[in-house]
Amino acid sequence: MKYYAYENFKKDTNRLLHELREFQPEVILGIARGGLTLCHAIAEGLNVRAVQTIRTELYDNTCKRDAVSIFGECDFNFITKVLVVDDIADSGETLDAVMRHLENKYRTIEFRSATLFYKKTSIYKPNYWINEADGWIDFFWERDF
Repeated sequence: MKYYAYENFKKDTNRLLHELREFQPEVILGIARGGLTLCHAIAEGLNVRAVQTIRTELYDNTCKRDAVSIFGECDFNFITKVLVVDDIADSGETLDAVMRHLENKYRTIEFRSATLFYKKTSIYKPNYWINEADGWIDFFWERDF
């Protein structure tokens, strides 16, 4: 298990912001709960006030479900670009399900995804990511609070 401290988060988020500036999203969509801290930081860094969230569930405690459940509705009226943010593409099942859901529901919008970590074994590769993970990441917001 690798501890991911705030100082690493700050450095990596600034690197990610540098890459994200070319996309110029109109909305930042955070996947609750893991993506919310990064979502907020990216919204601040890109000066995007339009922040929305959705919630997903793949596990009940330690028992994995058959499919990802997605909760919440988005308001994308007059929007053309949305950045979807999560902390990690681990198995990739959550991001894959969310991106397919959004792309099917909002066909005229360009969606891109960003994470801090990506595992090569993930079924979904984010458009933007900073670190390659090879094990469990213990994020500061999980451990320190």
